[in-house]
Formats: sequence, structure tokens, C-alpha cells
Amino acid sequence: MAPAALESILQDSRTGAAVSSLLVGNDSSDDAAVYDLGDGTGLISTTDFFTPIVDDAYYFGKIAAANAISDVYAMGGSPMLALALLAWPLEKLGTNLAREVLRGARDICAEAGIPLAGGHSIDGVEPVFGLAVNGRINLNNLKRNNSAQAGDLLLLTKPIGVGILSTAQKRGALEAEHEEMLYRQLSTLNSVGEKLGKLTGVHAMTDVTGFGLLGHLIEMAAGSGHGATLHYAKIPILAEARTYLKDRMVPDATYRNWNAYQSKVSFAPGVNVMEAFSMLPDPQTNGGLLVAVAPADLEEVQAILTAADPSLDAMPIGHITAAGEKLIAVMP
Repeated sequence: MAPAALESILQDSRTGAAVSSLLVGNDSSDDAAVYDLGDGTGLISTTDFFTPIVDDAYYFGKIAAANAISDVYAMGGSPMLALALLAWPLEKLGTNLAREVLRGARDICAEAGIPLAGGHSIDGVEPVFGLAVNGRINLNNLKRNNSAQAGDLLLLTKPIGVGILSTAQKRGALEAEHEEMLYRQLSTLNSVGEKLGKLTGVHAMTDVTGFGLLGHLIEMAAGSGHGATLHYAKIPILAEARTYLKDRMVPDATYRNWNAYQSKVSFAPGVNVMEAFSMLPDPQTNGGLLVAVAPADLEEVQAILTAADPSLDAMPIGHITAAGEKLIAVMP
């Protein structure tokens, strides 16, 4: 859903401070709700679901499950259990493919160390699948998306561009050798977030999903009362995405995202603006974690990230700044 449409829908439904034990509700555009259990820990609760973004039913289940669980990791927490949400057009697709979707979800839940404990299903017009996930958090480790501090360095734990590759597959243009890479990226758990949550120098964290890197950075910067600078050349981008971008394999959501926040962004001379228009708002599914960390703690964070993924170039892609005329400044 386009950011502007979501904001319009939610304008009369913000939770505010109506429930004192609700530490994080939907008033801050964060990744999950957090409820204070009164013993120094909190319950994390989230849900996410969507229509298929890949052709393989098993991987659809894995990707949807990993994407839903990611919100718990983005808060710095550990997942506890999941419930499945399934709408399935039985007359058109039968039951075998639905079983494959659930098998994929079970495998990801097992990788995360949690049970897929039940759920709800309906006979729907089109296939939709996702999870409702509960997690837990030591409240001292809770990370929000609106608590970044000026001077914080920004790191991203996965390259962007999967929206472009998914669009190429939908249009029958994705090369066979790129399919495995796409599925692996989409279904890799963001479990490193639980380790990052334990670091006091990590001030804010969020996962990059449907609004793209730019949209989720805007939420972080604006929510924190600051601005941000991105160094475009330092942003990890899938090389394959650049290849398909030349053939304009751009998701429709990219344009909706860009239209929603283009007035908040400036580009410095030297930035490949034509490419950036498509890459920065590219909607990610189970994208990486965007992390705001104090400069003094950078090396510790980098060590954790490279231990989790040795292929990751864990270098800062920008930093949090004082608020300016434009919320985000994109530099070369």
C-alpha cells in the first residue's frame, strides 16, 4: 500500500498513550507493537502477509515467514511462536500448493527456533500468506525506529534491489542463474538483529521493506527529529538489479513510494539520479536491517555483521544529521 494511502487510513486510529503498558503502538510507524509485561521484559507482536512475489510455492512460504519474523528482530528481540494466515483459492489451485507454502513457512520457523503453532485459513479469491509472530525482549535492549541520534552512522545488512529482480521474474525475464540468488536473499533471516539489540551504542533499528530504503530512512530520521545524509556510492546494490533496471523492470510500488516522499529528498551533483530514482524507493521484501549506531561503537557492530555474513561490506552508508530544509540529502 502506498505510504500516503496508509497514512490516510490510520489518521483516526493511532493508539497514542491510551494504554500505559503499550510501549510501542502504531503512533510511531515502528516495526512491531511492544507490551510491557511488568518484569523488565516485553511482548513483541507483529503480523505481515502478501500475495506471491515468486513463482515457487515452497519459497513463497519461506519468504513470507522470514519477512514476518523480521519485525521481531528489528526491535532487537527474539521470536517465540508464529501463527499462519492463509487465504487460498481452492478451486483454482487445490491443496497441494498450499501445503508447500506451509512447508516453507515451517522450515523458516524451525530455522528461527520457533513453532508454527496454528493459524487461520479461508477460501479466498487469490493466494495470500503470512504470519502473526510473537517475540520477547529485555526492555533494556528494545530498539525503535525513532530513537536515532545526530551523528549516528547508518549501516545496512543486505543489498537492495530485490523488488526489481522480483518484477523481472513476474515478467518472465529473470535468468535462471539469478533465481537462486533472489530466493536466498528473500528468505534469509535477519536474526543478527537480536545480537545488535544488546548493544547500547545501537540507537535505532528498522527493517527495510515495502517503502524501500529511502522510505524507511525517512521514517527513522523524521521520527527521531533529525535529518540524514546518504552516500549513494556506498549503498550495497545487487549487481543483477542494475542489469534488469536497464530494461525498466521496475515495480509499480516504486513509483508510488517516490511520489509519496520526493519532496523530502535532495540530490547532490554527481549522483546517478536516474538510477537512484528506481533504487532508493525499490520495495524490499524481507530486506536488511537499517541500523543507526554511535561512531564509537561502529567496530563492534561491524564485527557482529561480518561474523553473521562474511560477504557483507559492513561500511557506513550515511549518517544522521540535524534537520534541514530537506529531510534526506543524497550525496555521491
